[in-house]
Amino acid sequence: MRRLRGAACCAVLVMFVASCGSDADSLAPPPSSSGARPVVGVILPDRESSTRWEEQDRPLLAASLNFAGIEPVIENADGDEAKFASIADAMIQRGVKVLMTTPLSTEGGATVERKAKQAGIPVINYDRISLGGTADYYVSFDNLNVGELQADGLLRCLGTKPGAQIIEIQGSPTDNNATLFADGQRRKLGPKYDTGALKLVKSQPIDKWDPVAGKGAFEQILNGNGGRVDGVVAANDALAGAVIEVLRERGLAGRVPVTGQDATVEGLRAVLRGEQCMTVYKPIRDEADAAARLAIAVARGDISGADDLATNNTRDLVSRRDVKSVLLGADVITRDKVRGLVAQGVVKSADLCAGDVAEECEELGILVN
Repeated sequence: MRRLRGAACCAVLVMFVASCGSDADSLAPPPSSSGARPVVGVILPDRESSTRWEEQDRPLLAASLNFAGIEPVIENADGDEAKFASIADAMIQRGVKVLMTTPLSTEGGATVERKAKQAGIPVINYDRISLGGTADYYVSFDNLNVGELQADGLLRCLGTKPGAQIIEIQGSPTDNNATLFADGQRRKLGPKYDTGALKLVKSQPIDKWDPVAGKGAFEQILNGNGGRVDGVVAANDALAGAVIEVLRERGLAGRVPVTGQDATVEGLRAVLRGEQCMTVYKPIRDEADAAARLAIAVARGDISGADDLATNNTRDLVSRRDVKSVLLGADVITRDKVRGLVAQGVVKSADLCAGDVAEECEELGILVN
């Protein structure tokens, strides 16, 4: 399987596109013609599991689609399956040229995709795939590899500690990405659990990626293990933050390695404090850019162009079919690599370095602008 890393040569914001030369051609609007702009409908999943959806995905997708002369209609399901279905029904009834969805569950996503197919509307699964669905394309990251990166990060942070006791706080059981993260982790950690080099105390999925539920679950598992834990696999930064709250209350924060994912501001601040040993940075700009390019091609009726962009295949074991895909790479971020994200403009130094991490920023040479 080939993975694309840093696939976008340029930012999708309009102010940057003009500087990218011929790579902007697929985003540039076609010659002017009469009639309304084609519409692409986008349904984002929630606002709670990660800040990325509203702070990054929405503006990036909107900028790319608008620049190409496509009208973006972007709604958020707010973690509600009924709202997800209602938004989809309205977009299908409107007759959008393309429907892009980040499903809350595979079942809900597949139901919407069947309705779209009946209406002749192509569907792009964005970030999450609907197993058993009928989506035409899928844009995401190599999520098995993301899980492997988390496991490798935990092992490096643990060092040599025979029989270290590990608690896993996993993502939502209805999110196939969470399953892939866990599968990737298990590729690395499973053999060590089997040989006793590490001990798995418990692996607990958290419904809707809810940090409050994650905190309660972790505290309960920790209490049931006599307060003993040597390392925590937390599936994303929000869950890592919930775990760290419990560890901090017990004087264990910074002493117990905790993984994360998404490179959120709070996650990166925890990495700088030494309370979180690593996070995984997934370049959302690249993902949004890849999805926008696909949607633009499909909305213009350029199916061969869209197929040329989707150079991977993802096997849907439920529907027993291959889904044309774009799969992107991710990177491990440890304390010494945070400065690089600031330099890339992924996070603002003023947001990152406020408060109790100012000294850490100064030590790492992160200048506050």
